[in-house]
Amino acid sequence: MADSSFDIVSKVEWQEVDNAINQTSREIATRFDFKNVGAEIKRSGEKIEMKANGEERVRAILDVLQTKFVKRGLSLKALDAAEPQLSGKEYKIFADIKEGITTEDAKKVAKIIRDEGPKGVKAQVQGDELRVSSKSRDDLQTVQTLLKGKDLDFAVQFVNYR
Repeated sequence: MADSSFDIVSKVEWQEVDNAINQTSREIATRFDFKNVGAEIKRSGEKIEMKANGEERVRAILDVLQTKFVKRGLSLKALDAAEPQLSGKEYKIFADIKEGITTEDAKKVAKIIRDEGPKGVKAQVQGDELRVSSKSRDDLQTVQTLLKGKDLDFAVQFVNYR
């Protein structure tokens, strides 16, 4: 019998990110507490820039964006926001969208699978993803449950289950 396998990836649905940013932009345009504070949000590449004329207002924009991320099913672990910075007369927050699993993170996940997972399950690092294989599909489901229960510092999805 051939091995069954699945891949562990950390991907972001860019259309959903754009939708969350557009919803945030519409909300800050209509909310009373954002009137006349120069509130703005925009994305360029993998960076999101938020700006307003007060530190608490720019933090409020970040809070609205995080709410929209959650409502659209995006993980907040993919959003890496910096502290507000004063730039001229306005405050800015730059947030990066993290995608892909780093080699160190892949090694940590492989170690978790090796130490706490069922025997006979193999994990291989393949670029920015991790391939997990086993003869038993039940063991693979056990590994998925194990990893969902862990508090990893990056978002994980399970794809290519065969």
